[in-house]
Amino acid sequence: TQIKAAAGTAISQALRSAIMLVGALAMMIVTSPGLSFLVLIAIPVIVLPLIAYGRLVRRRSRRAQDTLAEASALAVENLTAVRTMQAFTNERFVSDRFAKAVERAFDAARSGLQARAGLTAMTIFLVFASIVGVLWYGADAVVRGEITGGRLSQFVLYAVFAAAALAQLSEVWGEVSQAAGAAERIAELLAVKPQIRTPDRPVPLPEPARGEISFRHVSFRYPSRGESALTDVSFDVAPGETVAIVGPSGAGKSTVFNLLLRFYDPEAGEIRVDGVPIGQADLVQLRKRMALVPQEVALFADTVAENIRYGSPHASREEVERAARLAQAHEFITALPQGYDTQLGERGVSLSGGQRQRIAIARAILRNAPILLLDEATSALDAESEVAVQKALEEVMRGRTTLVIAHRLATIQKADRILVFDGGRIIEEGSHAGLIRQGGLYARLADLQFAGEAAQ
Repeated sequence: TQIKAAAGTAISQALRSAIMLVGALAMMIVTSPGLSFLVLIAIPVIVLPLIAYGRLVRRRSRRAQDTLAEASALAVENLTAVRTMQAFTNERFVSDRFAKAVERAFDAARSGLQARAGLTAMTIFLVFASIVGVLWYGADAVVRGEITGGRLSQFVLYAVFAAAALAQLSEVWGEVSQAAGAAERIAELLAVKPQIRTPDRPVPLPEPARGEISFRHVSFRYPSRGESALTDVSFDVAPGETVAIVGPSGAGKSTVFNLLLRFYDPEAGEIRVDGVPIGQADLVQLRKRMALVPQEVALFADTVAENIRYGSPHASREEVERAARLAQAHEFITALPQGYDTQLGERGVSLSGGQRQRIAIARAILRNAPILLLDEATSALDAESEVAVQKALEEVMRGRTTLVIAHRLATIQKADRILVFDGGRIIEEGSHAGLIRQGGLYARLADLQFAGEAAQ
């Protein structure tokens, strides 16, 4: 808003004031070169303090922007988690915390306004002090007979025009300084270069896509963590193969997806898709070969149809509905007030967890990518929905390379291969039956889960 104001009205005001200032100075020089010389000497005395003070206005404006952003972020965060807040009866605590954030934003905004008001006051004082000084010198010149009273009056009139123009320019400078504080933050964001980007000369991925995946001695550590997430991980996934990844929490399962989608680059080793190192491939083309169903589903404040169409923005309505049917979502969608045109609201809060998950599955189906990544795709579904979605996924997975992260081992028994992760390493590999016979970590996890389900 501040940048818009500075770029709109401020520019037109600056042009008008600059033209008036130049014209008034020209007439002052014609009227009395001697007095004009004094005015020209006074201009730097006026302008230099204004420039220095403008920097203070800019700093305070930036602080006001930062504190307002913090208060806004806090509001969004707590509105998103309003049910959690109510469940823990933290309304008073959150209200006080938000009130303090708003108070800080108000104090910062007030400080910025005070600085801008000080800039205007300083301008008025310096300009009129200069005029008084010129008048005193001019009156003395009239007494000495060096200039007539009429010419002095004429000069003073032009000086007032110049002073008014200069005062207006100081207002513009205040707006520009305030907008500069906001512009600096935007410039910082625009100047940030992503660490993960397409190389200057990317290696083209082969066509048609096969969906072949290869990890070779891959090691990775998240920047904010001390321990390694993956250590010397190697495995291959053949085109059309379904491979499940299991293991305890923190074993490195999700890191495999993060590296494959190239959200991060490995510290050591190499990952290939269809024979091409992903670090050398075009990033957009690489990700277009994959469809992700995450554990935490991201839905947008738009219609159901548009949320599904997010997987393929140019898909037709018929294709959207077909994907929803395959994901066992069509029935509950048509039961909504406006069906596929129902607005979901921010983050899809009007839907249950299972419904959100099925929309995410429909989105992945619509993408029609050769590689399917399922991160606990059925974790939020009830037993009946899970059976239906599992059948739909079996149809979708046919002919596609599929990686499945799962905690519920019952959902991956039909996988071609299972990789068991622990401590960032692959410690077991094989089929469900083979791993059960080995009696290792997978067998223990299976015993715990299946025994618990039997007890229920």
